Amino acid sequence: MPAIKFDPSVCQACETVDCLMKCQYISFGSINDAKTEKLKINNGEHSRVLEECLTCYACQEYCPNSNNPFFLLVERQEERGFLPAPKPILEEQLRMMQPKGKLTAAKVKHPVVNMCAFPMLSGCVRGSLFDGASVISGNDLFCNIMWLHFAKNTTIRERVPHSINNIMNLYLRNSEIDEMVCFHDECFGTYTSVADAYGIKVPFKPIHLFDYINRRLDSLSDRIKPINAVIAYQRPCSNRLCPETDKILDGIFDKIGARRVPRKYDRGHALCCGGVPRAQQRDELADELLEKNIEDMKSVGAAFCVFNCPFCMATMAQEVAENGIMPILVSDLVVTALGE
Repeated sequence: MPAIKFDPSVCQACETVDCLMKCQYISFGSINDAKTEKLKINNGEHSRVLEECLTCYACQEYCPNSNNPFFLLVERQEERGFLPAPKPILEEQLRMMQPKGKLTAAKVKHPVVNMCAFPMLSGCVRGSLFDGASVISGNDLFCNIMWLHFAKNTTIRERVPHSINNIMNLYLRNSEIDEMVCFHDECFGTYTSVADAYGIKVPFKPIHLFDYINRRLDSLSDRIKPINAVIAYQRPCSNRLCPETDKILDGIFDKIGARRVPRKYDRGHALCCGGVPRAQQRDELADELLEKNIEDMKSVGAAFCVFNCPFCMATMAQEVAENGIMPILVSDLVVTALGE
């Protein structure tokens, strides 16, 4: 099993230790303290970071050298037997999300949209935005990136190649299609960032949903009815693996007349939705994050809270709505702007 792509000499030469110093959940007395803890992680020793980490992915984006600090941290958590969430919860999740072996081969048409393990969201692939699209989904196509929250890199290494094989052998290859639209960031992050760091080969081209929508809007520009409202985007942790797509999302918002005004907890300073610490039974922190996010959205007069992560939406939707802000997925907001 190949090691995580990581160069310790790059970390040693780093003067800023941004991966830790920019963390919004762990505090360090000084940059030297952060350097000491980072060295412990690199050397496979115990560090308090392994216990205090919220597993929000942000250090992947903060690292100026693209040296995979978060993937290495999760590797160290697993090596030392540290579980961010209680073992019964982990074991239940592993059983629930395991492959079912129930998919059968089928011809698909371009564009192929992968809903991963969320078939209940297949109805979101609708209207002129997704005209002629084929939808695939199921546990046997699950991207498995969620195990980064549970210190289970081995599960990612074991299951992701099977998902890739199923995507190719059951759908893409026989349909002579070589690319796939990833409906949310987690799949795209798996087949790009994670696959590259873990040495997993991906024989198809993953297309981020934002790339797909942005291009489609150019063809549908005459149908757009501007939203003309302030929106707050709840940026998911997995978007830290593809931060370049956040600018593409800005382009989408511009095209549909949705105003993403500056606020405290957005972009590089985005906070976790609260779902992860809830799963880790850190309820006080989960409540704090939920409150901070919602109050931040209210402070800018947001009419919509826009999500691209089903888990974030499930975590926050009720509270967001109770505060007078409409929860909605990116794709549904665009469909609304198209008058459909």
